[in-house]
Amino acid sequence: MAPYREGHNDGNQRQSSSPETMRTSIDRTAWQDIRLALVGEAPGRGLNLAHAAVTRHAFGPQGKRPALRWISKASGTRQWSVADLERDSNRFANLLVGLGLPPGQVVATLCERVPELYLTALGALKAGMVFSALYASYGPEPILHRLMASRAAALVTTRRQYAKVRDLRPQLAHLAHILVIDGVDDRKAGVQDLQPLLAEASEIFSIPDTDPESPALIHFTSGTTGMPKGVVHVHDAALHHLLTARQVLDLAASDVFWCTADPGWVTGVVYGMLAPLMAGATLIVDEAEFDARRWLQILSEQRVNVWYTSPSALRRLMTLPLSFFHQYDLKALRLAFSVGEPLHATVVDWGRDALGVPIRDTWWQTETGGIMIANGPHVAPRPGAMGSPVDGIQAAVLHRTGPGNGIAPCGPGQVGELAFSAGWPSMFRGLIGDGEHYRRRFVDSWYLSGDLARCDADGTFWFVGRVDDMIKTAGHLVSPFEVESVLLEYPDVYEAGVVGIPDNHLGQRVRAYISLHPGVAASEALRGRIMAFARQRLGSALAPREIVFTAAMPKNQAGKIVRRWLAEQS
Repeated sequence: MAPYREGHNDGNQRQSSSPETMRTSIDRTAWQDIRLALVGEAPGRGLNLAHAAVTRHAFGPQGKRPALRWISKASGTRQWSVADLERDSNRFANLLVGLGLPPGQVVATLCERVPELYLTALGALKAGMVFSALYASYGPEPILHRLMASRAAALVTTRRQYAKVRDLRPQLAHLAHILVIDGVDDRKAGVQDLQPLLAEASEIFSIPDTDPESPALIHFTSGTTGMPKGVVHVHDAALHHLLTARQVLDLAASDVFWCTADPGWVTGVVYGMLAPLMAGATLIVDEAEFDARRWLQILSEQRVNVWYTSPSALRRLMTLPLSFFHQYDLKALRLAFSVGEPLHATVVDWGRDALGVPIRDTWWQTETGGIMIANGPHVAPRPGAMGSPVDGIQAAVLHRTGPGNGIAPCGPGQVGELAFSAGWPSMFRGLIGDGEHYRRRFVDSWYLSGDLARCDADGTFWFVGRVDDMIKTAGHLVSPFEVESVLLEYPDVYEAGVVGIPDNHLGQRVRAYISLHPGVAASEALRGRIMAFARQRLGSALAPREIVFTAAMPKNQAGKIVRRWLAEQS
């Protein structure tokens, strides 16, 4: 069975030379000191994500420092020191190598946030394999799509999740090994009980030389704008992970850090595991799903200093009275960040009132591999703003100059496509099976993000919308995000999704779907009041012409409202 690098090129080999060429002009920036330090701490071994996260800290006094604290659904806790993580991830690395898997093979996980997921990731990366985490709430079809696309050779899962995979096996000839965390053993079907294999594996493992440009991670996009795409990242991403952990999240060895994202999404791997471990922070992992009281207990009892979560989770917390939050001691909380979708201005100030700290927005994508723009820790956040580029990142707002690939910069305050000078270390190196689409994302050495933004004269960036989401009505371009932001300021509105509906006279008419806070009843009178509020704030050209009340918004597994699903049901 061919390793990843040979197994599914489809343009990826041709792609790899282009990012490498573009990377050379970036090496003299903020990442150079980090590169020298990480490579210097791994003499003769290249640059390996797991070495940067664990091995380089594991020996000497740092080895005793708490690295991972896991909270089970039953609220029991287990803790790993850095030395513990080193030992247990070595077992996983030896186990995978012992199965006959060569470097470059894809090792996937399909399980909830259990310790074995994190140990599998670190062990696979140590062994030079490619790690890909699948979201445990997926049904059989999404699982099949991702396992086929990645050509995973091994899957670490649970009994419950394996039930989803069992009937898919005839379509997954490349999936040679399934390791079940909680005990299933069917050798004829390539299914083995994980725990006895781990018990036999050695605690000693020497990380082989790792080319910084070798594939390390496959993350799948959330599918907000189409079918999810497999995005390939390399070990060199460690430079950007560590830089942003320090510069944006302000993490140090004395910090307790909690990222609520599931590892099925890029945030849960990069900032829910690798980056905080690289920075030396103690990582909190909660097995359970969202529960407001549980979350606040964790923030309080674990003395969390830095918290990274999502707007969808924050909106759910905002439905609770402020008195609920004041029951908990949150004095240890120094910083709170948001990622995953635009952060509306109202949430920023709510954080001050409820949590004692403002919520700071960060912007990045699966494709960028790390935070690109942020409201950093040492300046007051600007409500509604994405923030400013992190060190080493050159961001711009560009517009296309006509047919073909011509681009030009927009002036201050003008709306255009958010772009980045290509070549930062965590930039994706390919899209599985779609080399042509990958190449189209780059024009004149700029990566075009697909997001519309504007930039103030002082370098602050503001999100406007997705290129594909913009609504053209009566000659005006309308940003759904801008309309949604205004609607969310109305006290009774809990969530809003705005789409364009075909109209013979206007081209498109703006329709807003609104869900109301619990206890608020929908009525024609309320519809009229919300409509009047929107017109007063936005003007008649941009305000929605229709408002539809809905009990729940269509969302993907990441919790994002999917506007195309709203449009399809219109």
